[in-house]
Amino acid sequence: MEMFYIVILVVFGLMFLIAELVLLPGVSIGAVLALVCYGSSIYLAFRDYGPVAGVVVILIVLVLSLVTTVISLRAKTWQRFSLRQEIRSSSGSLPVEELKVGDRGTTLSRLSPMGKVEIGGRIYEAKSLDAYVDPRREVEVVGFENFSVIVKTTK
Repeated sequence: MEMFYIVILVVFGLMFLIAELVLLPGVSIGAVLALVCYGSSIYLAFRDYGPVAGVVVILIVLVLSLVTTVISLRAKTWQRFSLRQEIRSSSGSLPVEELKVGDRGTTLSRLSPMGKVEIGGRIYEAKSLDAYVDPRREVEVVGFENFSVIVKTTK
């Protein structure tokens, strides 16, 4: 029964090593768990079967770890898990390309200070210079910040 535990610990060590190399690189949880499993299996081999069996288990662990590492790091081994879909979309156009300072529109939602405005039939994310602007108020474009329009209320 002790041999069964040694084999199981080596197998779990290999699985944790694969997880560290492929799924969790840089996290080190898989590497620590692999070392714990390997160390436990080597300890059990030395304790239950003596020094010769312990050295044999060390050699088996080293060879299996090397083979597992080489196979795991080959590009074609994990190609089926890799993302093959290509993203062809892009973000929307910048408001500065479609609007100009002085354009007027209407708030669709409350600007507190961010909200939605409609200018020229298009809806934009807007930021108010004033503290709060209620819905359905007329606003004027005074600037741009990233993908937002900066507006102020008209009087």
